[in-house]
Amino acid sequence: MTRRSLVSVGEWAALMALLALLVTIPLAGQGSSTPKANGTAAKAYTPPRTPDGQPDLSGYWTNATYTPLQRPKGVTKEFYAPEEVAEVERQAAEREAEQTVPGSAPDVHYDDGQFGLAKSQATFARNLRTSLIVDPPDGRIPPQIPEAVKRNAAIAAARKLRGGQLDTVKNMGYDDRCIIMVGAAPPIFNPGYLSNYQIIQSPGYVTILVERLHDARVVPLDGRPFPPSDVRSWRGVSRGRWEGNTLVVETRNSNGKIQEAAVGTIGNGSVDGATADLVVIERFTRVDGTTMQYRFTFDDEKTWARPFTAEIPFVKMDPQGPFFEMACHEGNRSVPNMLAGARHQEKLAAEAKKGSN
Repeated sequence: MTRRSLVSVGEWAALMALLALLVTIPLAGQGSSTPKANGTAAKAYTPPRTPDGQPDLSGYWTNATYTPLQRPKGVTKEFYAPEEVAEVERQAAEREAEQTVPGSAPDVHYDDGQFGLAKSQATFARNLRTSLIVDPPDGRIPPQIPEAVKRNAAIAAARKLRGGQLDTVKNMGYDDRCIIMVGAAPPIFNPGYLSNYQIIQSPGYVTILVERLHDARVVPLDGRPFPPSDVRSWRGVSRGRWEGNTLVVETRNSNGKIQEAAVGTIGNGSVDGATADLVVIERFTRVDGTTMQYRFTFDDEKTWARPFTAEIPFVKMDPQGPFFEMACHEGNRSVPNMLAGARHQEKLAAEAKKGSN
């Protein structure tokens, strides 16, 4: 079920806390409607067709999940037992039902549960995997090559010299400034809340509408070439094709900014440090009436020792749509409010220090 999101002062803090939680404990879902995600062979399925003959992927979907991108350290198995993830889900629902502390940063942001944004309050994608990454087999992001380590260390050092995140607007994250957010750019990765997508098909095109930030990615299917390398954008340029019942989308020509070290293409740092040469391959396949298997592969030979692939089940939302606009835009009130709040905290700290002397 779709729900309206509110933009406010503590958005960065709340999202960071949620994402940190998801990558530090072994979260996963209960049984999956994607059999392959649970380690068993997927049954043959013939998807319905659109009027022009495309496999029908249209509708409202969510990839909200409790499964972390990378396999938690110390976990050596590929799948959890159903009773293990049932307990994890129960604990997660309890955490999500907790109320925020008045006056705290999460309280200034908003209580996800209060506005119906907690995963346990709506449809979410269940599976038994211990990580979304399926290749390499260890479920971890491959190491960066020496050139990338050196490059990203220099970027991080330059950022540190510019001061703290809230010292100036230019130091703030791209999602704080509502330029682009997790879940909008390829790949389509769970952003923490509002993990909702609408797929619209028309002759020669597939459009993917993201409820969070309300971005729309239009993917042509007519075989047109990619533009020259000097034509770039935040999300890159996507081109699609059908391979049987699977929609394959290749995205390249990113401007490289969202891959910058410590910013991250997905997960606000879970995957970071790529170059503008990054190529993302996505595969969308209906596996039954309510489930779509989504796989994406990251390939950037200037960053990682090898490509890596993740798999996320998408599930149909019930009831479906409509989506509401997430009214976050560059220059909204949250940016000056966050900067003003930081200056106020600095003033209070200085006064307290002066009073103690």
